[in-house]
Amino acid sequence: MDAVLQALSDPSRRTVLEILRDHPATAGELADALPIARPGVSRHLRVLREAGLVDVRQEAQRRIYSLRPEPLVEVDEWLDGYRTLWQNRLDALHTEIARGKKARK
Repeated sequence: MDAVLQALSDPSRRTVLEILRDHPATAGELADALPIARPGVSRHLRVLREAGLVDVRQEAQRRIYSLRPEPLVEVDEWLDGYRTLWQNRLDALHTEIARGKKARK
């Protein structure tokens, strides 16, 4: 999971994943969507591949990249405990706000 979190820490890599969430894309298409040079995009794609977040397949002379969502499931499960913590705190805040409104009436 550490490699996935490290890969997600970069905004350009998150942008790549957002694009691939919608559809597979070539490295050129991804480079056109990012404000960095193609060698930088290639480095980001390598990090994402090594973290298991993207797959690549060869079609003639093109490499097509696609999202692998499975590693994100582990991150989602890890975050679930924090979601519960914040939901409990937000519920308590809502209760206190409601009490304050009743006290003012």
